[in-house]
Amino acid sequence: MKQDTIHIDNLSIGYQSKNDTKLVASHIQARIYSGELTCLLGANGVGKSTLLRTLSAFQPKIEGVISVLGRDVDSYSDKELSTTVGVVLTEKCDIRNMSVHELVGMGRSPYTGFWGRLSKEDKRIVEESIALVKIENLTSRMVHTLSDGERQKVMIAKALAQETPVIFLDEPTAFLDFPSKVEIMQLLHHLTRSTNKTIFLSTHDLELALQIADKIWLMDKANGITTGTPEDLALSGHLSGFFARKGIVFDTETGLFRIDNQYSTEIRLNGHGQKYAMVRKALQRNGIRADRRVESSAWIETTGETSTFIVHLPDGQVRNAGTIEELLQIISTHL
Repeated sequence: MKQDTIHIDNLSIGYQSKNDTKLVASHIQARIYSGELTCLLGANGVGKSTLLRTLSAFQPKIEGVISVLGRDVDSYSDKELSTTVGVVLTEKCDIRNMSVHELVGMGRSPYTGFWGRLSKEDKRIVEESIALVKIENLTSRMVHTLSDGERQKVMIAKALAQETPVIFLDEPTAFLDFPSKVEIMQLLHHLTRSTNKTIFLSTHDLELALQIADKIWLMDKANGITTGTPEDLALSGHLSGFFARKGIVFDTETGLFRIDNQYSTEIRLNGHGQKYAMVRKALQRNGIRADRRVESSAWIETTGETSTFIVHLPDGQVRNAGTIEELLQIISTHL
């Protein structure tokens, strides 16, 4: 069963000094649940890192309530908090002369006391955390020899070894190439299911978040924070409104964002699946709006078992194209 792990009520965040208060966001009402991957999206400078630091108790709130597992976060001692909330930060850790196994073992520090000696149970938890992230082949490697993607997996394993029900991550894919970004996001999603932990992260990887996250938090200066599943936010218009800026359009047909091309003409495009999607993408890149709803004297068929595309021209001619490149040549010549 999913648990209401974090309960946020009328939260205001920002920075306080003796003479001034800089408010970043206010009146935040939200819930974060166990067994879900929640992604925080927003423009640079909107306050994502401030919110993340406040939720993880690294920074004091201005006002309001943050309840973690039914307790106000301010009531936790440092030791209690270290066994309740785990944090993985953006900064690369420049660690020398330490193996992966040793670093993951440091996740047990809230339980091992001053000397840091791992008991048999601590060692079991470290091995289990390594197995969950599938980095058994890295355990003897020195941390400074790892790639960025490998290092991020190690830091996630360290957070798992801490055995906290809640894990916050600040831009976990910031320094990674695209395949590594996908791998890390898929790993985090899998961990929410296999461990039932609450995993909350800030990210700039919009497309990945929309495909992988269970819940999205949209944060902007005008509307504060809007939360929901990616699909509900799309249907309500919040996603298209959130990114309503020049050059970016939310495509309701694919559920993803695309470049807003300037269209010089339009054509009806029949079909479905990958062939339909790839032809539509190529046409729109070339200034032709194409989908099933367009009424036009010419149209394109992408259905059928063959790999060809059928172009019905305005004069009644029918042309076959074996590739999208050929299709574009036919369209440019006759439309």
